[in-house]
Amino acid sequence: MNAMLWWQRGIIYQIYPRSFQDSDGDGVGDLRGIAARLDHLLVLGIDAVWISPFYPSPMKDFGYDISDYCDVDARFGTLADFDTLLAAAHARGLKVILDFVPNHTSDRHPWFVDSRRSRDAAKRGWYLWRDPAPDGGPPTNWLSNFGGSAWTLDAGGQYYLHSFLPEQPDLDWRNPAVRDAMDNVLRFWLDRGVDGFRIDVAYHLIKDDAYRDNPVNPDFKSGDPSWHHVLPLYTADRPETLEILARMRRVASAYDRPGHERVLIGELYLPLQRLVAYYGIDGAGIASGVQMPFNFLLIDAPWHAREIGRIVADYEAALPPGAWPNWVLGNHDKSRIATRAGHAQARIAAMLLLTLRGTPTLYYGDEIGMTDVAVPRDAIQDPLERNEPGKGVGRDPERTPMQWDAGVHAGFTSGVPWLPLSADSARINVATLGALPDSILTLYGELIALRRRQRALVEGAYRALHVDDRVLAYERRVDDERTVVVLNFTDEPAAVPDAVGAAQLRVALSTRLDMPQGATVPATLRASEGLVLVARATA
Repeated sequence: MNAMLWWQRGIIYQIYPRSFQDSDGDGVGDLRGIAARLDHLLVLGIDAVWISPFYPSPMKDFGYDISDYCDVDARFGTLADFDTLLAAAHARGLKVILDFVPNHTSDRHPWFVDSRRSRDAAKRGWYLWRDPAPDGGPPTNWLSNFGGSAWTLDAGGQYYLHSFLPEQPDLDWRNPAVRDAMDNVLRFWLDRGVDGFRIDVAYHLIKDDAYRDNPVNPDFKSGDPSWHHVLPLYTADRPETLEILARMRRVASAYDRPGHERVLIGELYLPLQRLVAYYGIDGAGIASGVQMPFNFLLIDAPWHAREIGRIVADYEAALPPGAWPNWVLGNHDKSRIATRAGHAQARIAAMLLLTLRGTPTLYYGDEIGMTDVAVPRDAIQDPLERNEPGKGVGRDPERTPMQWDAGVHAGFTSGVPWLPLSADSARINVATLGALPDSILTLYGELIALRRRQRALVEGAYRALHVDDRVLAYERRVDDERTVVVLNFTDEPAAVPDAVGAAQLRVALSTRLDMPQGATVPATLRASEGLVLVARATA
């Protein structure tokens, strides 16, 4: 284990800062609030926090429209507050990963303000400007991921490109000056001591230099989001993207020192074979891409044993030699796992996430079983939902405030929360569940502690033992240490498969938290039950 890097051994926890903890009563979470809640992460057993954007922003897309990459928005605090948070995290042994949003800026960023001033402006070439098509319309058929054309006509007579909102103009990453400026952004935060970056929409950075139209999607259906009407052949996953990520890695790696290696994580919603290409591993096994292209395969998967087994097997088979896997159950853009799978199966999901090979990432609130919150139409904040109403693409439901206790506003704020709290917050919260020996929060803590004790769960190879329509079983093994995981994906009892070899094993942990360590392996799994099993000698 000593040869492994911290981001391989560790567990990452995503914090959406608007919703984690408010320290000043304005209803919006902030950096001081995060600092005040670090001990929750320490008790849980987390190794690193990834903090979503807190930079100055008009908040058209809640921080993903940045007007200054090297400061803190007043809603979240100050640079001094960030430095205090970073020092407090490091003092507790927690690493800090920031969101890096390189594809686009806010239209209020000084770079774009200059760029749109005139065609001769110094930073005109920092963004993607094009003349209208012969009919006066947009230069291409490229579509915004927030609905409508990806082109907006500006007062100067040219269109500028925005892969998301019109207030989020895309940078031209073919411009060396842009690359130099963004290198300096990375260095600004690395100089302050951050431990890595999650790179937002990393696969969007380069667009086709011939500005060809994207092909029409033959499988488009009327209820689909509008941007699915075309296939993003010329606007995403372009080959030059890997060169840019390799450059980012060189910048970050220059700050490495033993025990404090920097990590880059790429947000990449791509098919599996394209996803693994972003490790950038060449024929000699040298990696030049991101250390972890985020693996979102579980987020959109049908919650079914056979399908999950297939996903894990395909992912393991596709990884290049030397590539380190990672797993994610949820994030700020996707429905929560307890909503997708149900409360009982959220326990199975927790055991799956924390026993598969690779680095797990938890989304805040999943450890207490938070579900999506129905946000009334007059309280909707997300521009994506407003632009594509009724299509289920809104992200407010999974961004609601963290539920800390049974008090007013669940201990999140003394003011009015920026999004409504769940109706179950008096029952589902950290304080209440932390006192219950059989809660999902207790389960997360026990799983993480078991992961620390069982070397096979961190270093061990993965081998599938059994999968059918009800049960998935697999082994993690390193040297002579063997750990077996058996998961029942149904709401009915299911037999423990013979392939598990139960006679040689003992129970280390049940998702029900009611079996003593070292108990004999039962012949039958209860409904929605998972077991971690270990050899008799180590039980």
